[in-house]
Amino acid sequence: MRYISTRGEAPALGFEDVLLTGLATDGGLYVPESLPHFSVEEIRSWRGLPYAELAYKVMYPFVEDAIPADDFREMLGETYSVFSHQAVAPLVQLDTNEWVMELFRGPTLAFKDFALQLLGRLLDYVLEKRKQHVVIMGATSGDTGSAAIEGCRRCEHVDIFILHPYQRVSEVQRRQMTTVQGDNIHNIAVKGNFDDCQRMVKESFGNQSFLGGKTQLAAVNSINWARIMAQIVYYFQASLALGGPDRSMAFSVPTGNFGDIFAGYLAKKMGLPISQLVIATNRNDILHRFMSGNKYEQHQLEHTLSPSMDIMVSSNFERLLFDLHGRDGAAVKDLLERAAKGPVSIEDYRWKHARKLFDSDAVDDKATCDTIRDIYEQNEYLLDPHTAIGVRAARNCRRDSAVPMITLGTAHPAKFPDAISESGLVVKPQLPAHMADLFEREERYTVLDNSVSEVQGFIAKHWKNA
Repeated sequence: MRYISTRGEAPALGFEDVLLTGLATDGGLYVPESLPHFSVEEIRSWRGLPYAELAYKVMYPFVEDAIPADDFREMLGETYSVFSHQAVAPLVQLDTNEWVMELFRGPTLAFKDFALQLLGRLLDYVLEKRKQHVVIMGATSGDTGSAAIEGCRRCEHVDIFILHPYQRVSEVQRRQMTTVQGDNIHNIAVKGNFDDCQRMVKESFGNQSFLGGKTQLAAVNSINWARIMAQIVYYFQASLALGGPDRSMAFSVPTGNFGDIFAGYLAKKMGLPISQLVIATNRNDILHRFMSGNKYEQHQLEHTLSPSMDIMVSSNFERLLFDLHGRDGAAVKDLLERAAKGPVSIEDYRWKHARKLFDSDAVDDKATCDTIRDIYEQNEYLLDPHTAIGVRAARNCRRDSAVPMITLGTAHPAKFPDAISESGLVVKPQLPAHMADLFEREERYTVLDNSVSEVQGFIAKHWKNA
């Protein structure tokens, strides 16, 4: 399988190169030249498979040119054996035909573990094969950083530099990153917001001269295709558990960077019956404003009780725009260049095509807290703020009550005690046993100004072979 850029000017690459490259040389994102498609009969035959084997069935077409089947199966078995629930992504029922899929049973208590536990193993496999060393550079609004560090910290061929917005992630999120010890692990707190961190990462991938030609950058953000690929699987898992593919499903996805919900869009294109995808956002609602009114316009970023979604520039949205524009890279490049200068819209027929599948909602902090409290009082089930936004949006946007509605439970509530407290509940979510001493562990991170040259200088000085 070959991968092409959403801006149409970079060369097509195989899986190994896409894994290591992250951002295309033309500034675009890599997507498969064509998608595998599974029949209803084939999907039905996967019922009852363990999660790792289902992951093999869904993902192997994307990597078969690069990784032998037995090696990939072994990698997946190791990846999902570290999750705390036998089902890996268990479903919890909230109401009639309404579910939460718990994606926080991995080592860092967030859905990012599904992709980043695998990404670390993929990187180690490919880098060992090539006898190559890379520098991982990533930006996080909270959860990606800890999942990337956990997934890649044992990799022998990488140095890891994770940027997070200074004082704009929860304390649990920060400590999950900054208490992991290792000579190859570097946490950078940038005096800015997530979009600033993400911009620095993109600029650095576009011009890697600060590394002096001695190594290259590798991506762990959801600009890396391998992240998206791994997230497709749990849509199949949820559907199969609830009667799919013989009935259609609806999903509500708390999202800031559009990666997790784009995986659902791909699952549908690969043959899984999905009738609705709900884009659930907080006050940073650029995706909701586009999907509800065909206007893509950046506003001032706001700090909320759901910090992992405090994002205004949704990188993966470019991948959907590429499809909406008939895979015309030049049209996507022109649109995004205009979007950087002011509000843009797309042709009405393209927008209406997107609306056939997508709905959206923006949920403020008060409604988030109300939902946390209401669900707990009804079910004694505690939601984190991001999942609460997903549940609220699902209920506000649901098209058909006969279709199962599944909200992706993106994080463990113990990561966001402030939101639980704000909701008026006296219950205090507890960290699991393997994190019980998190607040006693020594932290290590560096605070830097909102300056790409300062960040690049730090990386150039501190990577292993500098």
